[in-house]
Amino acid sequence: IINANVPSGSMENTIMTGSRMIGLRTAYWFKEPQRGEIIIFKYPDDETQLFAKRIIALPGETIEVKNGIVYITDKNGNKSTARTDFITNCIPTGNFGPYTVPLGSYFVMGDNRNDSWDSRYWDNKTVKKGKIIGKVKFRYFPNPGKIE
Repeated sequence: IINANVPSGSMENTIMTGSRMIGLRTAYWFKEPQRGEIIIFKYPDDETQLFAKRIIALPGETIEVKNGIVYITDKNGNKSTARTDFITNCIPTGNFGPYTVPLGSYFVMGDNRNDSWDSRYWDNKTVKKGKIIGKVKFRYFPNPGKIE
């Protein structure tokens, strides 16, 4: 397991500032990361820092944000919008892309989209699979519970 804390509001209201959580390091030993999962990873622009964000786009997919709505085009050209049921702290705004996620990498965003330092803003836009430390599973402080 990995023990981590959240110093910012980028994942609110799913994970609140100051929350402490546990991630499972073995989560991706036998399966690939999936869209919607929250991961703990080495921040691509400074690997001394660990971040927690939600996977939005998978390897080979193209992501585009228009007026806050996230559109994903899969490898077969099928277009869909990203889930929004976990975004509770804001009405997303802004534009980004289109951007195609390199193979072996993931595009991540915070649930508090308007206040998240995430793939949209980094110099190195994606998280490589080998830099994922674990999948967030539980919050143990201040309110214990499962995180999805």
